[in-house]
Amino acid sequence: MSDTTHRRYGSALALVAVAALAAPALAHGPEAGGFDAESGGGVAPAFDVIHARISTEGRVAVFHMGVSGAAGTSRPSAGGALAGAEVFSYVWPTTIDPAAVGFAPAAGILAFAVTAHPDFDDTPLFDENGDGRLDNDGDLWHSHWVVLVPDEGCGPGALKVEDIPAGTTPPLPLTWPGLPLLIDSPGWSPVIGGDTVEVRVPFDDIGVVEAASFDGVTAGLRVNESVHAPLLCVVDVFDVASGDLSLPGRVSH
Repeated sequence: MSDTTHRRYGSALALVAVAALAAPALAHGPEAGGFDAESGGGVAPAFDVIHARISTEGRVAVFHMGVSGAAGTSRPSAGGALAGAEVFSYVWPTTIDPAAVGFAPAAGILAFAVTAHPDFDDTPLFDENGDGRLDNDGDLWHSHWVVLVPDEGCGPGALKVEDIPAGTTPPLPLTWPGLPLLIDSPGWSPVIGGDTVEVRVPFDDIGVVEAASFDGVTAGLRVNESVHAPLLCVVDVFDVASGDLSLPGRVSH
């Protein structure tokens, strides 16, 4: 990640912390609950965010992101090992408390993510490619809840998926994939076509979604070369819908 990106993301992190504690920002953009983003700036079209939205239909939250190119067409090259493995992602950072999906309250920034990574599989309950095996389809786009926190071990101002220290037993969702991270693999399948990524996610209490604010981010993550904490770092922010990670989106319902 460049120094400029680090500075931008470090500043954005402070804004996220404020947004998580303050009243959600006012919505803007042509669609209720969604907002447009500036296109270009050297971002690859598959990750160049032009619109982000979360809406609700009954007890289902619909996570939607539009890009300027063909969504989902760019995935990391296989490196052959977990150590140093790359992850590409479409991410909705939110102000939803992590406890809403099974983590500890106030554990960090709860984000919904659609990811692909050919070097490992972190959805052990699901056979996305339908070949009868549960451990060989991480290269297909799939969904996660993750809890993000700052960690200077990932670089100045950078974020990581929160590690689970050895010997600790924090609250975890039932579909936690067994990695020493605050990550969930709930199996909600993304629908990717044309210039959009969309996932439908049911909630027991849809009110926690309707009260939230959010942003849209595309990013690259990387597994630590030593496979130790920090295990999974955000190493490159491709694009941020709001431009400053101020979480301006309001959920429409």
